[in-house]
Amino acid sequence: MPSTDAINIQEKFGLFSDHWSPKKIGELNGQQIILAKVQGEFVFHKHDNEDELFMVIKGQLIIELRERSVVLNPGEFYIVPRGIEHKPTAKEETHLLLFEPLSTKHTGEVMADITVETYEEI
Repeated sequence: MPSTDAINIQEKFGLFSDHWSPKKIGELNGQQIILAKVQGEFVFHKHDNEDELFMVIKGQLIIELRERSVVLNPGEFYIVPRGIEHKPTAKEETHLLLFEPLSTKHTGEVMADITVETYEEI
């Protein structure tokens, strides 16, 4: 059930420190709203059936695609189209807001040490 109170994103970021471990803060029409702190490199992966929105709140995110890279700064977002391989990378700690369908798997069909099966709700 949706919250009847405002959700403060900065307060939510203050509740965790682990990297590459998304935290669900809400749901909207079959989409999950996720916060993540990232640093270093993720893995190349894709989502065959879902688009994925990455928005930078703090820091800088590089989304590596096979043919090019997209650099995102605070206040910018990029939607990775379904089926496109991508690898998020952050040289410094970066705070992200993501929107993706509830069915989206963390690392797509790629299993890695950093794969999270179920997102913690905060």
